Amino acid sequence: MDGGLRVPNAVHPDPAYLTVVFDCDSTLSDLEGIDALAADHDMEVRALTDAAMRGDVALEEVYARRLEIVKPSAQRLEWLGRLYVGMVLPDARAVVRILREADVLVRVVSGGLLPAILHVTRDLGIPDWDVFAVDVTFDEKGEYAGFDRESPLARSGGKRDLIASWDDVPRPIMMVGDGTTDLETKPVVDRFVAFAGVVERTAVVDHADVVLRDKSLAPVLTLALGLERPLTRDARYVYERGHSMLARAVPPAD
Repeated sequence: MDGGLRVPNAVHPDPAYLTVVFDCDSTLSDLEGIDALAADHDMEVRALTDAAMRGDVALEEVYARRLEIVKPSAQRLEWLGRLYVGMVLPDARAVVRILREADVLVRVVSGGLLPAILHVTRDLGIPDWDVFAVDVTFDEKGEYAGFDRESPLARSGGKRDLIASWDDVPRPIMMVGDGTTDLETKPVVDRFVAFAGVVERTAVVDHADVVLRDKSLAPVLTLALGLERPLTRDARYVYERGHSMLARAVPPAD
């Protein structure tokens, strides 16, 4: 036995955060999935999405309405999944890989549609059991037949409630996201990071612990691993990129 001592790993001996939770849309990928699906109803659906993400209306008020407008088929969600992958944020693949190599648990919690979200999380190397999104059902022709109305992620406060239920997840936990449903997790995580590199929502950034405005997830690695530089060359490269972005984002103390 090791007497309770942690054994240094190959990337970083002692990460500052043992779990990092990402939103997907406008965080891991430069895309709002439901808006991409909207096609001819783009303006109507985008207005509903923006209202919910700003916190002007509760998510549950718009979730079913958007899906009834869009009615995404299995084929359309396959297309959306490929689009997510094609629009993955700079450094996202490296950040997720290095975090996992450093024994940091990486999870994705999204109000997006699970069949499409799984495309990007699998591309990033995140196991399916660490991915939480809203599942949908199809009829025998692959046409939209409904969504999981019991999912907490289809309502306001659902992300907070889901994370609060994780009794076996190592702490400290850092949450990274762009919307009000992400901000709602702040009471149950140890640091909330507002990612404003794709879209900046005033109601979210005004209450975040940290705000990231560069269109890169490299600063997440720097925050997660802490003050000591990582041990491997490629991890140090991404870490230093993130460090420089944080230096620009956070004014030095007087």
